[in-house]
Amino acid sequence: MKKFLSSLSLGLAVALAWPRTAMAVCTISTTPVSFGNYNVFSVTPLDTTGTVTYRCGTERNIRISLNRGGAATFNPRRMLKGSEALNYNLYRDAARTTIWGDGTGGTQVYFDANPPNNQNVTVNIFGRIPAGQDVTAGSYTNTITATIDF
Repeated sequence: MKKFLSSLSLGLAVALAWPRTAMAVCTISTTPVSFGNYNVFSVTPLDTTGTVTYRCGTERNIRISLNRGGAATFNPRRMLKGSEALNYNLYRDAARTTIWGDGTGGTQVYFDANPPNNQNVTVNIFGRIPAGQDVTAGSYTNTITATIDF
């Protein structure tokens, strides 16, 4: 099984992908999950999306996982501004009920048993910051690593 990694940055940073091995048969790239401004007085969560795009040169099972981004658990993940934390999470579904992780702690991975050969496949990442968090204004960031196993 081979792996590629891609960083998925949260906040205003840009995410880039690069192959880790020279003889790769799959590639992966990401677009950032950018939440913009969080309003501490809002009674509704702040939702946004990003994407993971992969392409495999041969038909094989693929599995894409997202790490915790430095948090102790998947629920919640956290963005930081210094030592101050803003909780959020990343989901596999638009209803934001299935946390995208590595398959542990109640999370699920993206799995495709038969991806199309030599075609880009784009998968949405659904992000949410829960309402009601008492944090100060400023830029909160976190970096998530997306890993494709094939």
